[in-house]
Amino acid sequence: MIWSQDTYEAIDANQIAVEEVRDLKDGWFLNTVENAEKGIIFYPGAKVEPEAYAFLAQELSKQNISVAIPSVRLNLPIFDVAKADEILDQNDSTEWYIAGHSMGGAAAAMYADQNLDRIHGLILLGAYAAGNDFLHESNLPVLSISGSEDGLSTPEKIKDNSPHLPADTTFFEIEGGNHAYFGVYGSQSGDNEAQLTVKEQQEAIIDSIVNWLESDEGTSKD
Repeated sequence: MIWSQDTYEAIDANQIAVEEVRDLKDGWFLNTVENAEKGIIFYPGAKVEPEAYAFLAQELSKQNISVAIPSVRLNLPIFDVAKADEILDQNDSTEWYIAGHSMGGAAAAMYADQNLDRIHGLILLGAYAAGNDFLHESNLPVLSISGSEDGLSTPEKIKDNSPHLPADTTFFEIEGGNHAYFGVYGSQSGDNEAQLTVKEQQEAIIDSIVNWLESDEGTSKD
C-alpha cells in the first residue's frame, strides 16, 4: 500500500504548457469535446498521476478527440482493468478507443481482449500486451508507439510480445524517445536518457495518434 502511494507526479517542463488544470470528476480527468466523433480512454502508467498526461489530453482535444483519464485503484491500472466501463456505459455516439502507457497499456490490452465489441481500437504507449484469448486473432485496429531509448518497455520487449497483437497492428518507434517522456513526470528508475526533449516526444505521440485515427489503419473493420 505504501509503495503504491509513492507516485510520479506531473511536473512543469520547458515548452510544455497545460492551459487548464482539470479537476477530478467522479474518478476521471475529462477533456471532452462537444460532438467529437472519436474519444480515447487512457489508462495511466503504474504509480503515475493522471495529470502527467494532461498535455497529451489537451492537445488531442484540440484535434476534436475527447480524452478521459481515470484515477485507478492503488494507482495501479492492472487492479482497475474494467474502469473503462464507466465511460462506455454512457452510450453516447462517440467512437471510443482504449489506450494506456506502460502498465496502463497492458491493462488496456486486457480490457480490449474481453471487450472487442465495445471499443474501436487500442493504442499502446511504451507498452505491450500479454498473452490473451481473442485480441491477437482479432481485426481490432491497434497502434503501438514505442521509444528507441525506452529502458522499461524496451524495443526487444515490444518485438517479443508483438505476436500478442493483431497481425495488422501499426508499430511506430520514436527515435530517441524513452519511457518517462510518454508522460510529463520527470525521470523514472530503470529508464534510459532520452535523445530528444519531452516536448518533441509528446508532439511525436500526438501526431502519430492523430494521423493513425484519420487513416484506414485506425478505422474499425467489420
